[in-house]
Amino acid sequence: MHGEFVPNQRLVESDLSAQFGASRANVRAALIELTNEGLVERVQNRGARVRAVSIDEAVEISEVRMMLESLCAAKAAERITDAEVKELKALGKAMRKAVAGGDVIGYSGLNQELHRRVREISGQRTAEQLLERLRGQSVRHQFRLAMRPGRPSVSLPEHLAIIDGICAHDPEAAQSAVRAHLASVIEALRETAP
Repeated sequence: MHGEFVPNQRLVESDLSAQFGASRANVRAALIELTNEGLVERVQNRGARVRAVSIDEAVEISEVRMMLESLCAAKAAERITDAEVKELKALGKAMRKAVAGGDVIGYSGLNQELHRRVREISGQRTAEQLLERLRGQSVRHQFRLAMRPGRPSVSLPEHLAIIDGICAHDPEAAQSAVRAHLASVIEALRETAP
């Protein structure tokens, strides 16, 4: 999830056991779970490796995210409390400050926090679980996109529109803002394709 292991990197049980101070049985169980989550693939007679996600698959994941996250944004707009409105507005202010200061890493973290809080506020637990799993599969592409020069300036107004729609208790505006944001992500992903 943090990019410590690169796509197609072999995951040797004994090495992982030593690195994390865990038994081989626990490492094996973790690798099985990560395989079920789509983050690791097991190759017969070769062991496990980090699953590589192609640009085409990252686009598909983003298309599914568009549907689920727009649902969450609409639900969040219906359910948001006054305290949560203040919280999202403070997040928006912090995002503006990060972009103005050129803090790409800070902005990326705030971006993730915003998406996480929208999912939580929505109360849509099934969508939240599915989105978390999808995020794990495409995290490397998301990070690469976030580091692209100029990308934060493009995504900031999209994120602020999501915040505005939710805080205005306007489900349609919130949904529309999420769709516009993820359409922009999809376009940027396609531009990175070889």
